[in-house]
Amino acid sequence: MKAEVENILISKEINPTPNRMLVLNFMLDQQAATSLSDIERELTPIDRVSVYRTLKTFQEKGLVHSIEDGTGVPKYAMCAEECDSQAHQDLHPHFYCSSCRETFCLPATTIPTMKLPESFRAEEVDLIIKGLCNKCNSIA
Repeated sequence: MKAEVENILISKEINPTPNRMLVLNFMLDQQAATSLSDIERELTPIDRVSVYRTLKTFQEKGLVHSIEDGTGVPKYAMCAEECDSQAHQDLHPHFYCSSCRETFCLPATTIPTMKLPESFRAEEVDLIIKGLCNKCNSIA
């Protein structure tokens, strides 16, 4: 796994430092998007600033994307392989579970195109769907 993590970082032109390798390894294991605080808590003794800088580097290089799910706390999830430092190619909706409070990427679901007035130019599109995830829905 160490070689795989190192190769992923190198392929995105990111220097594979020990902290970056730990953060990436953690991110690869996540089923849902995760917050800076959650990563910091799991990867102690790496400090918050190092985790934040690592996530920013990953975002700039197209390795992770941030999600604003309405909670006021950005979450981070892995990008599609096609993403790079020029542009994120994984435009997809996200699902926020109001019960377990986890946020999930829905890459197989497309965001419908919207016709904007001629004088408008979209720079970013976020679509958050809120409800119960499959795990919480089966309990309810």
